[in-house]
Amino acid sequence: MDEIMDADIKAVFFDIDGTLTSFVTHEVPRSTKNALEALEAKGIATFICSGRPPAQLDAARRLMPHDWTGFVTMNGQCCFDDHGYQEAEALDQGDVRNFIDFMREKMPDVSAGFCELDYVYFNQITGYLADMWKGLGQTAPALVVDDPERALTHTTYQLSAYVPAGEQEDEIMAVMPHSKALRWHPAFTDICPSDGGKPAGMRRFMRKYGWDASQVMAFGDGGNDIDMLRFAGIGVAMGNGTDDTKAAADWVTDDVDHDGILNALRHFDVL
Repeated sequence: MDEIMDADIKAVFFDIDGTLTSFVTHEVPRSTKNALEALEAKGIATFICSGRPPAQLDAARRLMPHDWTGFVTMNGQCCFDDHGYQEAEALDQGDVRNFIDFMREKMPDVSAGFCELDYVYFNQITGYLADMWKGLGQTAPALVVDDPERALTHTTYQLSAYVPAGEQEDEIMAVMPHSKALRWHPAFTDICPSDGGKPAGMRRFMRKYGWDASQVMAFGDGGNDIDMLRFAGIGVAMGNGTDDTKAAADWVTDDVDHDGILNALRHFDVL
């Protein structure tokens, strides 16, 4: 722990839902906004690191009018900044074909999401999907329905299957050998390339700026944050996070509604 406390932090990566934004108020706490301003004043880079695709960041960004250094989106599949930089990795096209066929034949009543760089759509809007979407509050993006066959002629970077953890998820992943599931919410799982995940996106920015893992800090609360917290020099789980996320972290801070981000940054003498 002494080595962690002495870390020279150059960048901090933040998950959005349940980390920057509260599931209770659906807002960013004032203490978190103050922490972001203080990091910027110290010259420490700040990044959003989310499962959301670029097309679904607008609502969250409106709650955080902050000069972000960059964005890791779709669980690491697309990295970009507001100055023209962008790197992205698509899903295996064979896996996409298998997913479409499987969902149509075996799970016709299940909602599925398809993420391109600038467009996100669903095969259908079920009550299960609508109920989950309500939980996002004012950060929830619009729901658009389109033909899943579009994914065979347009590059797809991430898929989402709105099924609970367990047998259905396992059946889907069995037909997608080049992909893996990442779940941050009990209602659905995101699907990305097997070598993907938030650390893959973080590495892109680390190469760009010349940092190593010991110089980055990360905050998260869900299952898709576990690898990110293990990878970062300092990985912090929110007090409202899942048990497996907390177990993967170097430190468990207070929950998002009780100054968790600011308190952790102070604990590690980053602020």
